[in-house]
Amino acid sequence: MSRTTVATIHLGALRHNLERIRSLAEPAKVMAVVKADAYGHGLERVARALDGAADAFAVASLGDGLRLRAAGHRQRIVVLSGPDQAGDIAEMQRLGLDAAIHHESQLRWLSEASPTRGRLRVWLKVDSGMHRLGFAPERAAAVHAQLSTMTGIDPDIGLMTHFAESEVFDGERTREQIQRFQQATTGLSGPRSLSNSAAVLGWPDARGEWVRTGGLLYGLSVVEGKAGEDFGFRAAMTLSTRLIAINAIRRGERIGYNGLWECPEDMPVGVAAVGYGDGYPRSAAAGTPVLVGNQRVPLIGRVSMDLITLDLRQAPDARVGDRVVLWGPELPVEIVAAQAGTISYDLTCGMTRRVLFVEDDN
Repeated sequence: MSRTTVATIHLGALRHNLERIRSLAEPAKVMAVVKADAYGHGLERVARALDGAADAFAVASLGDGLRLRAAGHRQRIVVLSGPDQAGDIAEMQRLGLDAAIHHESQLRWLSEASPTRGRLRVWLKVDSGMHRLGFAPERAAAVHAQLSTMTGIDPDIGLMTHFAESEVFDGERTREQIQRFQQATTGLSGPRSLSNSAAVLGWPDARGEWVRTGGLLYGLSVVEGKAGEDFGFRAAMTLSTRLIAINAIRRGERIGYNGLWECPEDMPVGVAAVGYGDGYPRSAAAGTPVLVGNQRVPLIGRVSMDLITLDLRQAPDARVGDRVVLWGPELPVEIVAAQAGTISYDLTCGMTRRVLFVEDDN
């Protein structure tokens, strides 16, 4: 019996989620964000599933753009951090990538870009209030004009920004960012891209011509207290393992490292073959739900590198070898993330190399 931890990627869910995004955002085009190895789901796998359906892909680095081109994908690919050094520009031109431009140093490099390699398509990033990457709003018009004069740059210059708390649907900060971006780009030509996943759900006046969606594509939500399924999206990953032991532990005995959990009565304790060495969060608190068969049972004791322990009092028919689901369509990853003090993105991105990835069409 294998003790392998398995991440099953549901390709049908990915396609469903993309179409759901498109229906919410139309007539905007959809830029499928596949950075961080497609939020842990596998860059090439996700791109293959969405090839011909996504209008463009968005990645964090030039290397990911190279991987997508090597896999044969011909859609537009936007590198969200743009060139990291002057030498990146020629490679971006060769690969036909789009580059987000957010810093003065990049303008110096772009001024030397040769049009003989093909004009580079760029997106001018405006810092409307995230204060991470982007030009100050008062610089937007001047930078746009500067880019327009460069012979190596495609004249169809995109305009983008990023929201800091768009998951707060009634918040003032996103409203202020939208207004700041609109004021900064008034009179400038080019397609706009403002909305991330949460903004697609909660800020219809921030659509622009393009939306950039990551989390929703994988059925994930960052809206507090909500799962992706609450908005009509399907989980694209199931993380599962097997029960490898069931032990009878007496009342008063303590479970796991540091004995943080004490048995309140004589009880069966299950041991499942997964831990933080696979990417299951060590910070998951006692009580975090786990599925054994079709029964939810609570995690007890501290998560260790290779194993977790489970209270099986509510699963009296459990047997060694039973399937254990850590998260998936029947157990939203958002619930586990909340118990671990983090967000769903963190968990799916955290799968390690010893996890076996498989695919299905569900």
